[in-house]
Amino acid sequence: MTFSEGETIYLTDRSGKRVWLRVSYEMLKIASLGTVDGSRFRDLDDGSPVNIAGKGYHVFRPAAIELIESLDRGAQIIGPKDAATIIFNCGIVSGTTVLEVGAGSGGLTTALLAATAPNGSVHTLEFKEENAKLALKNVRRTGLDVHWKCTIGDARCTETGVTADVLVMDMPDPWLALDNLYDNLRPGGRVCSYVPNMNQAERIVASLRERGFAEVYALENIQRGLEVHPGGVRPAFETLGHTGYLVFGRKTSDGAKD
Repeated sequence: MTFSEGETIYLTDRSGKRVWLRVSYEMLKIASLGTVDGSRFRDLDDGSPVNIAGKGYHVFRPAAIELIESLDRGAQIIGPKDAATIIFNCGIVSGTTVLEVGAGSGGLTTALLAATAPNGSVHTLEFKEENAKLALKNVRRTGLDVHWKCTIGDARCTETGVTADVLVMDMPDPWLALDNLYDNLRPGGRVCSYVPNMNQAERIVASLRERGFAEVYALENIQRGLEVHPGGVRPAFETLGHTGYLVFGRKTSDGAKD
């Protein structure tokens, strides 16, 4: 499928450096490349080669992983390795309704929108208005912002009116929000809490169990790349180690709040 006007795409050269642009069939100003005739992108498709200013590129349509890696950052984001684990462990697919606590810079929001589209939605509850504004800027790049709603408020007391299949919380004290958000999660729905420290993980696990949640478990992701060269392969010296702890659980129909 050829690129459409207004779509966000990127160019990449042999070194892997990416140059981002929004498709327009008029003259485009592209960072580091100058002014380019946008009509050149009219008949190009995903993976097409293109020569700009005497240099060869390939042009690609981004998936969630590229969008997350390139978004403008303010607050710390949940990156691809943890976002993918959240989506898989929470069974998030097209049609899922997700209630997210904490937009940050919109990294996880981007992944959630990509997973729930086109038939689902993401409703984010964000405490800080400046975070919500930056997240909106980043989410608009995906073209999926029509499926996103953001409410400014405190997760410990704000009413959302949402009935969600999945509740994802990225906040330092998620146990304080459980009672307020309990009724927003349907029976059988899944919850995930992302916390950076072990004492926080211990407390949210205990809080979920106290409220009758089933299948409560915690984990962390450690990811290591490989350096692959002709004649030799070795592990990368840098490891993408601890970023946060992920705690999961499922709401039962006979669970009880404190």
